[in-house]
Amino acid sequence: MSDSPVPHSELRAGTARRRAGFILLGVAGALLLGADLAFGSVRIPFMEASKALFGRASDSAWNDIVRIFRLPKALTAASAGAALALAGLILQTIFRNPLAGPDSLGIGAGASVGVGIVVLLAGGSSGAALLSGLGLAGWAGLAAAAALGSFAVLLLILAAARRVENGVTLLIVGLLVGYLAGALVSLMVWFGSPQKTQVFLGWTYGSFSGVTLERLPILLGALGMGAALTGRSAKPLDALLLGERYAESVGIRVKPARARVLVAASILAGTVTAFCGPIAFLGIAAPQAARRIFRSSAHRVLMPASALIGAVFALTADVVAQSPGGGSVLPVNPILALIGAPIVLSVFLRGASGKDPA
Repeated sequence: MSDSPVPHSELRAGTARRRAGFILLGVAGALLLGADLAFGSVRIPFMEASKALFGRASDSAWNDIVRIFRLPKALTAASAGAALALAGLILQTIFRNPLAGPDSLGIGAGASVGVGIVVLLAGGSSGAALLSGLGLAGWAGLAAAAALGSFAVLLLILAAARRVENGVTLLIVGLLVGYLAGALVSLMVWFGSPQKTQVFLGWTYGSFSGVTLERLPILLGALGMGAALTGRSAKPLDALLLGERYAESVGIRVKPARARVLVAASILAGTVTAFCGPIAFLGIAAPQAARRIFRSSAHRVLMPASALIGAVFALTADVVAQSPGGGSVLPVNPILALIGAPIVLSVFLRGASGKDPA
């Protein structure tokens, strides 16, 4: 029986399916990136948008539109989607709950507290110029404040997880912590100046268009740091998926491994929130879609798969947001809700039917 060829054929089929999945996601991501460069208030032909990347478009104005405005926005959308997907994957593994994510556990609300402290309590009151006047060091501080806010919320929820075994109860705890963070933000808004409040409330709508070429290296650098910490943790996350006792039995140092991935999740979610505002559903939906498509629980597969799917979801939302044209741009969060809500709902339905939602 051990020489049966069936397991080997199934393994080859699974490998081929995963390879095809990665290829299709890569092609979809490249096409959506091109569409994001072409669509907007000024429609640019797809080939001309590609040429504009190298400054060779037939209309010189298109070169500036693509390279100065649309390329940073497209790269921000792709990297933000990938980062939130990785953060969601980490949280779902650590808490062993398929509905855990930066927004459902209040992590995004914690990041908003950090941003609120910088924006609403910072010196000066120049209104719309407040964020643009922060400078590169200011934006780095904003990202750090958001990451610290995320990490503080994560520590509170992790402490609660030691006392609460039920996954639904833990989600309720996360929601309550998120409400507490939201209350702190509301108090800061109440006592902030009207100019600062207007800037902050505009930030809460969420957008990929606020990152300029000068700020992009800070965003990508911080997300690269979080992704590097995550990439080193595939084996510990595989073990933690089966519980801390199992992880310890196979030689994993649980506390350092858990701390490393929680710091990574805080950096990823906090940085995206600082630069793009609260972005909903991606952190929950993308890892679940990766599990469904690739039919794997191995994090060496799920990490790149979740990142690619998160990037595809974010780019899709950004492209759709540009579709009205004429200078009108839709908010991305409602579009992401239309993409992510059915996936999250299917997790509930699978759980209700007795199937493993993870």
